[in-house]
Formats: sequence, structure tokens, C-alpha cells
Amino acid sequence: MMEETNRIEETKIEGRNPVLEAFRAGRTIDRLFVLDGCQDGPVRSILREARRQDTLVQYVSKERLDRLSENGGHQGVIAVAAAYAYARIEDILQKAADKGEPPFLILLDGIEDPHNLGAIIRTANLAGAHGVVIPKRRAVGLTAVVAKTSAGALNYTPVAKVPNLTAVIEELKKQGLWFVCADMGGQRMYDLDLKGPIGLVIGNEGQGVSRLVREACDFAAAIPMKGDIDSLNASVAAGVLAYEIVRQRGM
Repeated sequence: MMEETNRIEETKIEGRNPVLEAFRAGRTIDRLFVLDGCQDGPVRSILREARRQDTLVQYVSKERLDRLSENGGHQGVIAVAAAYAYARIEDILQKAADKGEPPFLILLDGIEDPHNLGAIIRTANLAGAHGVVIPKRRAVGLTAVVAKTSAGALNYTPVAKVPNLTAVIEELKKQGLWFVCADMGGQRMYDLDLKGPIGLVIGNEGQGVSRLVREACDFAAAIPMKGDIDSLNASVAAGVLAYEIVRQRGM
């Protein structure tokens, strides 16, 4: 049986002391909401911890905090803890090494729909990908909805959260990986060699792969389409391309 990833409960943590203690206890915090303009001593301490852990901070109105609050005791701060702990890139590469396989990673450039993220993690697991990489900003994290949609795959497929996707691509290139992104203007996927250590990059639901990430990739792959519309759902595109990689690798 495969080793499970480290599950933790997704929850909203409200109030200055509980939030500060959550950071200091090492909880995996996906996002911190802070009352706009609030900069007193306790809040500054929380913000220092958030910066230390590179947590995404959003300054919002009192009305927004009140809507997010579950108990009305937010005191100007609400932290959202992840449903699962994040892995490191090194953990994903080690998983490939332990299996004696060339690394196969799926990188997601700004997926915002938790159902899409959950479905892609499920596909990643079934296609034999060793892990998924997501950015810290402008993307959904490992919420309870993501965990549910993954249908259990999140127990076995490590997900790393990184500050800069382009930097990760450039670093992994030095370790022998090459990268292909999904792009309607790319080469037909059947005409590309998708074997070997590879990273598959899937873009945002509306905008696709961002310019800098696309430029960092070695190739762009287009999925042949014969219908009357010109794009696939992000999770479907991930599935189509992932299984072309499976076919070519003979997995």
C-alpha cells in the first residue's frame, strides 16, 4: 500500500491569540485575512509570522471578515489552515527515485477552481505522476473541497506549494527535467516526444499558461480538437495530456 501524505484538518482560525499560536505551532496556513488598516502590536506579530512562512496575506474590509467569520470573534484576523500538509519539491523527486522512474510532475499555473484542482490531483495519481506543484498566489490551495474532489488521491499524491513557478521550472531544468505546457498554439501533442523526466504545465481556467511560465517551458502541446468550441476544461486538458505521456512512456 502506498504511503499516505500528512493530513490535517482544514479550518478557519479566528482571533489574534489563536492565529498567532497556530503560526508558532507550525500549522500549515494557506491564507491570512487581516482587517485593512489594522497595524497594532499583536497584528504586526502575526504578520511577521506570516512573512516567515511565506503565507499569502489579504487585507479586507470588516464586512468581508464578518462574512468569513464562523463565530464572530475574529478580532480583525482570520487564518485558513490547509486540509493537508504540503510537500517539498525534493519529496516529489525522491518519490520518483524510490520507484526507479524518471520524474513526472504536473505543474498548475493559477488553477482557481477547487473542483479542477481536486480532479487534476486525482488524474495525477492515476496517471502515475509523482506529484503536483501549485503556486502560492492567485491559486486555490488544499481545501476540503479539493480533498473531497480528489476522491482520496490527495492521501497518496504529494502537492508542493511554491512562491514562483517559473523559478522552479528553471531549477528543475538543471536537474534534467524538461517541460511542456498546454497551449492551443503549440505543436500537436502526438508529434512531441513526451518521454523521460518531464513536467506537464496546465494553465489557468480562463487565461491559460502565463507568458513567463510559457517562455520557461521547452515545448507547447496542443490537443487536437474537431468541435465547435476552442478549449477544454483545465482538468480535462490535464487528463488528455497526462495520458499521452503515459502512452509514450509505456507506463
